[in-house]
Amino acid sequence: MIDHDRLFKELIQTFFPEFLELFLPQVAGYLDAQSIHFLDKELFTDVTSGDRHEADLVAKARFRNQDAFFLVHVETQSAARDGFAARMFRYFARLHEKHSLPVYPIALFSYDAPHRPEADVYQIIFPDREVLRFTFAVIQLNRLNWRDFLRSQNPIASALMARMNIAAEDRPRVKLECLRLLATFRLNPAKMQMISGFIDTYLQLAGQEQAAFQAQLQAIAPQEKETLMQITTSWEREGIRKGKADLVTRLLRRRFGDLPGDLQDRINSLEEPRLSALGEALLDFSSLADVDTWLASQA
Repeated sequence: MIDHDRLFKELIQTFFPEFLELFLPQVAGYLDAQSIHFLDKELFTDVTSGDRHEADLVAKARFRNQDAFFLVHVETQSAARDGFAARMFRYFARLHEKHSLPVYPIALFSYDAPHRPEADVYQIIFPDREVLRFTFAVIQLNRLNWRDFLRSQNPIASALMARMNIAAEDRPRVKLECLRLLATFRLNPAKMQMISGFIDTYLQLAGQEQAAFQAQLQAIAPQEKETLMQITTSWEREGIRKGKADLVTRLLRRRFGDLPGDLQDRINSLEEPRLSALGEALLDFSSLADVDTWLASQA
């Protein structure tokens, strides 16, 4: 299963100024990018149902050339759901109440279907009065054409093209074009891996699609092809590493039950050789405390 929320949250948080520049340049124009600070988890309780919800991403930033701050709330949606506009308003109201700051709300829709435009307003209207009209920015990827972003000078575009409106027959070409765009940016290895992994997750090819991708890859200039081959090789290495992390996790869960979140994160962050070593060592473990001790010894 793809953890859509985690992938999008990590991507947007890492490339937050670039995200705003790509989709909301007017906001990027008055936001001081050097002042951005991401808030800890913002949890809200739905008093009607008792459910707890977590806002996806909340950033605090300063207005450029002003001694005043505001919040930017980005909520990502990987599936269409009823009542979303009302939920955006509830998040807005509670963030505003808690922090006493203006809140700029943004909804990012990343699902494949439906293609109908999503609402960007929540209203409360009586026959004689409009009591409330709350609006928010909407970015609906499946209504954007990937071709419009081919010449973008923004690295996050190379990732999000993979979730835009793509005809089935264009999937191999889009994957190649995402990589070609990514290769033009001078990113550090961690950021490069994040974007390339995002592309590979959402444009997984098999059979004829993979053959078409390879044929198109072979047709490009040798120097550019070499760069792209390095990226695709890194996918293979990361796929092996993740496979071993999943196997170790399943073995530990079978022996000791569910793993604490922090322990799971530490296992997932291990490089491939240490995952192999942990896979062998766990045969001698008698409790999760042994796992923690082993991980501490590897730090």
